[in-house]
This record gives sequence, C-alpha cells and structure tokens, in this order.
Amino acid sequence: MGTVGTGTDGIAGERGQLLNVAYRLLGSVTEAEDAVQDAYTRWYGLPRSRQEEILSPGAWLTTVTSRICLDLLGSARARRERYVGAWLPEPLPDRAGKDGGGAGSPVPADPADQIVLDESVAMAFLVVLETMTPAERVAFVLHDVFRYPFAEIAGVLGRTPAACKQLAASARRRVSAARLPVTAAGQAEVVRHVKDAWQTKDIAALVGLLDPAAVMTADGGGMAGAVLRPVEGGARIAQYMAAIADRAPGLELLERSVNGTPGLVARRAGAVLTVASFEVFDGRVTRIWAVRNPQKLGPWERED
Repeated sequence: MGTVGTGTDGIAGERGQLLNVAYRLLGSVTEAEDAVQDAYTRWYGLPRSRQEEILSPGAWLTTVTSRICLDLLGSARARRERYVGAWLPEPLPDRAGKDGGGAGSPVPADPADQIVLDESVAMAFLVVLETMTPAERVAFVLHDVFRYPFAEIAGVLGRTPAACKQLAASARRRVSAARLPVTAAGQAEVVRHVKDAWQTKDIAALVGLLDPAAVMTADGGGMAGAVLRPVEGGARIAQYMAAIADRAPGLELLERSVNGTPGLVARRAGAVLTVASFEVFDGRVTRIWAVRNPQKLGPWERED
C-alpha cells in the first residue's frame, strides 16, 4: 500500500493519501481527519526499534487508518439511527489551484483541500457506499478505487483474500444496481437553469427541469430546518424549493463544483446555508441532495 522512508517528511507525506482513503470510507472530512490523526498518533507511539522494523510505513499507516475507519463505520450505523432526518456525506468544495496552506506550507490548512475530486467522491457514488456493510465498503474502496491487492486488504479486514474478493464483488453489484450516471456534459447548464428558476420562484420552469420521479433529500441534522423525509416528485420538489425561497429573503445562489460535479451553494448575509448536489439524466434533474447541517459546511465558509 505504498513505500516511504521512516523520516518525518516521508511519514508526513502520506497524510494526503490517507485522507483520501478515509473520506471515501467515512463520507466525513472531520471523521477522516480524526482517523488519520489517530493513525499517526499510533505510529509515533511505537518504539523507534519497532518503527525501523516496518519496511513500508505508508502501508502500515494505510492499514491502521482503514481499520480505524472500519470500527467507525460499525459505530456510525448506530449513531445514524439516532440522527435527526436523513444523513448525507459532507460536501466538498473545489479549490483546485488555490493555496490552502499558505506559501511553504507542506500541509494545507483545511483537510478538504487534500481530497482529490473524482467520480469516487461524487455525491451519488458516496450515497451508494452508505448502503454497503462496513466490510464491503472497505474492500470495495481499497480495491476498486485505490487498487490495493486483496492480500493486503485481508490484513485490514482480518479475512482471507478470497473473502475480501467476494465482499468487493458484492459491493460492485450494489454500485451496478444503482446505475450511477456519468456526469453529463450539459449538467452545468441544467443546474444553471435550476438556479435561475429557483431565484425567480418560477415553479413552472422548475417542474420542467425536474424529472417527474425526481427525489430530493435534505440533511439538517436537527441543527437547520430541513424536511425529515425525502421529497418525491418533480412538482412537489418545485413547490418545496419555492417555499424555501419565500422563507429566506436575500438568499444568494452560487454555481459551484460540489464533490467534483456542478452544484449550487445558497448563502445569506455571507453565511453558507445549503450546499446542493444534483444528478442529471437526459436533461432533467433526477436527484437533489441538499446539505444544511452547519457542522458539515465548514470548508464552504472558506470557499471564496
């Protein structure tokens, strides 16, 4: 799972890769950072002689981080049963080309800046990962996303390579059944039209942009107003969006990349209130994921 020297610089250089693994396993920037920090704490807690025995500290750190994530995934199921409303992964802004940590800083100030935005962090993909068992998710992410061999994944899960291969295959079937869309070339244009119709509270235009069977899921976490159950049907979603605009005068809508795909950010008086991701098929919106829990919007407060 990677080979680096045992020097401080080499060990620190693994942080970005570990955060990328942990975020895909947990769907939370905060929890990913905590898991990686825990792994580093365990590394530096080893006697020097033990550190020198480890041929690949990068592989050791990845294994430990993955095991920590596996434990967290197990406990997360119980926590999310007590969560108010729907739970959605934390959305990520795209700050490509921006300096997150300042000149000369080896590690960006915000962990979110180190997470590579690709199809494996698209909201639709992360939502499917949430349907997997913890073991399936670990086997699938490590093998299919990061190309780690099953022999090494076996060390993380405490199972045979053959069993890990079966877990990844089961997870792969879940992904196939979900029929995840490839980001359409016209998605940005559709999202722009949604923004315009939402701002003008043009319900007829919104209905035309939404698939009749569209579903909107909102995550307020009990800390921000949000519908507790998914809103189903294009007409109902359009009416709900118009009602939100009525209740929030001065709402500013911005087109932004959300987890690597075109999305919208709603701000009022400079504060980010909602980050919305979209799934578009055949020119119409089929899914909307709206994150309103302020605990999940930290990176967006620094997005500009």
